[in-house]
Amino acid sequence: MFDPDDLTAARNLLAALRARRLMMCTAESCTGGLIAGLLTEIPGSSDAFDRGFVTYSNGAKCDLLGVPATLIGRYGSVSAEVALAMAGGAIRASTANLSVAVTGVAGPGGGTPEKPVGLVHLAAKRRGQHPLHTVLNLGDIGRSAIRMETVRVALQLCHQALVDTDPAAATGGP
Repeated sequence: MFDPDDLTAARNLLAALRARRLMMCTAESCTGGLIAGLLTEIPGSSDAFDRGFVTYSNGAKCDLLGVPATLIGRYGSVSAEVALAMAGGAIRASTANLSVAVTGVAGPGGGTPEKPVGLVHLAAKRRGQHPLHTVLNLGDIGRSAIRMETVRVALQLCHQALVDTDPAAATGGP
């Protein structure tokens, strides 16, 4: 179902979580659960993966993750502010130590000049730490390609959140 390289990246992330005795969760909009699907494709993932939220609609973002409707009204659902709120909401609504959130325009429709097809905001949050954010401007490379590239970058952002907030990694120690 998934590309072998993507499965390897998922295995590596799960191993990094296990090594730190951490659990993670996902909050997905444009990927519709693909990140959670990739992680749970790996046998034994339940010891490092807590849960996934598919919050495709604005109402789901508000109801399940506590994203303020006023935030969506002010910045739009595809924004850094909403991605960061989704990541924080997923942490609050779970027992996970790390969350990753994605929101974007996968196309083929729905894009605007300000928020074109291929624009995706991603955020990762480790409990008690400052969140990370990145933005993709993939262009109109096709719905499936946008979604899968978002999954790949989400896994990379999770690794970055683990390393950036891991004192042993920062000092080179155990």
